[in-house]
Amino acid sequence: SDIAAMGGVPKYAMVSLALPGELDANCVVRLYQGMVEVASRFDVAIVGGNIASADKVNITVSLIGSLKGKTPLLRSAALPGDLVAVTGYTGLAAAGLQMLKHKLKLDPKSSELLSEAHLKPVPRVKEGQNLLRLGVKAAIDISDGLIADLTHVCKASKVSATINKDLVPVHNILETHFPDDYERLALAGGEDYELLFTASNTVMEKVKRSVSCPVTVIGEITEGTPGKVKIVDNAGRTPDWQKKGWEHFKSER
Repeated sequence: SDIAAMGGVPKYAMVSLALPGELDANCVVRLYQGMVEVASRFDVAIVGGNIASADKVNITVSLIGSLKGKTPLLRSAALPGDLVAVTGYTGLAAAGLQMLKHKLKLDPKSSELLSEAHLKPVPRVKEGQNLLRLGVKAAIDISDGLIADLTHVCKASKVSATINKDLVPVHNILETHFPDDYERLALAGGEDYELLFTASNTVMEKVKRSVSCPVTVIGEITEGTPGKVKIVDNAGRTPDWQKKGWEHFKSER
C-alpha cells in the first residue's frame, strides 16, 4: 500500500522468518502459500530472504518497487487550493476488527465484507499509478486513519486543511451496524488501504473520469498552521468532539 501511495509498481519481495523450532511446518507452508497468492496478484516475485531460529514468530517482508523514472507521489506536495479526496470507503477495516474482536453476529454479507476489509485489504496499486499518470502530486494511504494521515500530509507540505465530515464516504454497513461509532471508525479507525490525495480542480475532474474506483472530494488544502486539520459538517459547524481535542476522539478506539 505504501508503494501504491507513491504511484509505484511493486516488483520484488524478500521474506525473513524467525521461527520456534517446535512450530508446525504446515503453518510455514500455508504462510508462504498466502504470500505467493498475494504476490502473484500484483506480479511480484519473492526473490529471497532468510530463515532463523527464535523463541517467538517474527516475520519481516521487504518490498521493492519501481517508478520507471517518474517522480513519486509525495506527502509533501500538497498546495493551498488543492481539493482533498479519498478512494473507496473509509472505516471498513477498523469495523472488521471490532466485529472480530467483540465476536459480533452480523448478517453474512456484512460479516464477509468487514472480515475481508480487515484480514485481506487490497492495496490500490493501479489507482496509485493512475493518479501519478493523471497529474496528481500528493498522496498517502490511510492506514493510520484518515485524519491522522491527512495531518501527515499537511505537516510535510507545510499547509492546513479543512474537511467536511459529512462528505467522507461511509459504507451503509457501518451506519447500520455501528450507528454510534461509524464516524469515529471512518475518520480515525485506520488500517484502510484507501488512498488520500490532493489535486487541483482540473486534475481532480480527470481523476474522477478515469479511475475505476469511487473517488470522493471531502475538503480543501488551505494556508495556515502546518499540520492543522479543521473538521466541519454540512452547516460549517465544528463537531463537539473536535472541540475536546482530536486525541481524545481518537483514543476512544
